Amino acid sequence: MGDKPTIAISHLGCEKNRIDTEHMLGLLVEAGYGVDSNEDLADYVIVNTCSFIQAAREESVRTLVDLAEANKKIVITGCMAQHFQEQLLDELPEAVAVVGTGDYHKIVDVIQRAENGERVKEVSAEPTYIADEFTPRYRTTTEGVAYLRVAEGCDYRCAFCIIPHLRGNQRSRTIESIVAEAKQLVSQGVQEIILISQITTNYGLDIYGKPQLAELLLALGKVDIPWIRMHYAYPTGLTPDVIKAIQQTPNVLPYLDLPLQHSHPDVLRAMNRPWQGRVNDAIIESIKAAIPDAVMRTTFIVGFPGETDAHFDHLMEFVQRHEFDHVGVFTFSPEEGTKAATLPNQIEQEVMEQRRDALMALQQPISLRNNQKQINRIVDVLIEQENPETGELVGRSSRFAPEVDGLVYVRGQAKLGTIVPVAIQSADAYDLYGQIENN
Repeated sequence: MGDKPTIAISHLGCEKNRIDTEHMLGLLVEAGYGVDSNEDLADYVIVNTCSFIQAAREESVRTLVDLAEANKKIVITGCMAQHFQEQLLDELPEAVAVVGTGDYHKIVDVIQRAENGERVKEVSAEPTYIADEFTPRYRTTTEGVAYLRVAEGCDYRCAFCIIPHLRGNQRSRTIESIVAEAKQLVSQGVQEIILISQITTNYGLDIYGKPQLAELLLALGKVDIPWIRMHYAYPTGLTPDVIKAIQQTPNVLPYLDLPLQHSHPDVLRAMNRPWQGRVNDAIIESIKAAIPDAVMRTTFIVGFPGETDAHFDHLMEFVQRHEFDHVGVFTFSPEEGTKAATLPNQIEQEVMEQRRDALMALQQPISLRNNQKQINRIVDVLIEQENPETGELVGRSSRFAPEVDGLVYVRGQAKLGTIVPVAIQSADAYDLYGQIENN
C-alpha cells in the first residue's frame, strides 16, 4: 500500500467531465492509491481536459504546460485526449499516458502500466462505456449537491459541435440504475441531484425505443430527496408527458435549461437544427402556460457563420420578448472536424464580441427584474459555503443552478449542506441577499 504513487487530478471542463473525474478518483482510492489535491506533492497528475471550444482547449494546454515545466508525470484524459491523442504524445514528452473519454474506467490499469515504464495510449475510436451505480465514485462537489448522469453521448449532429465525435452516440442507463444511484446519493446526505447528459430530453431513446424522461422523472419522484434539477432539455423534447411529469413530481424543480443557440430559422438551419426554428416560440409559451413558476435558462451562440445584422436583431428581439431568467452567450468557435468550421461568411472576432456584449447588456435588466420579484419572499436555500472571516453563508435557491447562475448571500446560522428558509431582502442582476427565517 505504502509503495503506491500518489496521484492528483486536475479537473477542467463541464459537469459531465466532473463525473468522469469522480469515477477515476473512486477507482484509484478503491485500488489503494493515495489521492492528493496538492499537485506539488503528487507523483502523477491526471489532467481531465476539455476540448469543447478554443478557450477551453487553451486552458487545458496551459495546465499541461505548467505541469510539464514542473516535471510532473502527466496522464491526459478527457475530450482533448480523445481529440488530439497523437499530437499530445508528440508534443508533451512528460505525458506518460493519454486516456479517451470512453476509457477513464481503465485508469488503475493505465497507472500500473505507466509505473512499469510503458507510454500508454488507451483511446477507443468509438466510445461506448458509461458508468453505473456500481462504479466507485468520490464526489468533488459541495456536500449538498451531486450530478447524476442519465446518458452519455449524442445522436444529433449540430454543425458547430464536436461532442458526438468525442463522446460517441447516445447511450442511456436504465431507469432502475439511475434510481439506485439516486438512493445512494441520498444516503450520503445529498439534498439536490442534477440530472445531466448531452440531451436529457432524449433520455432512453436508444434503449427503450422512445424517450423515457417523463417515466424517469416519475420514478425519481419516489426518491426521498428535496430537489431534482434537470440540465440540457431540448425544447422539442419537452412533450406534454414531460411537462405533466414535472407538474406531478414535487421534488422535480420547475427549472428548465434550454440550450436554444439561436432564434432565427435561417441560422438554426445552418446550425443543422432546422426543427427548432418552427417551435421555439410555441414551446416557450406552452411551458409558461403549463408551469407558471418555471425558471428558464438558455444559451446562445452569436457570430455563427453567415449571421447577419438582421439575424442578430431577431435574436435580440427574441430575448427581449421571452424574458429568460438566465442567459449565457458564447461567441462562435470554429471547431476542426465540424461542418461549421468550413462554412463561408465567417464573422470577425470583434463583431462577435460586440454582439455578445450587446446581448448580455440587454439581458441584465431582465435578470435584475426577475431577481427583484424574489424580494420580500421566503425562499428555500441550499447552504453550500461559509465565509470564515465574516460568517456570511452562501447558497443557492431552486432558481439557481451551481456555477452557471447566481448565488444567495445569507445572514444567520445554518449547517452546510442543509436547505433553510431565507427571507430575501435585496437583489442585483445576478445574486440575492437575505436573512435566515427563524421558525
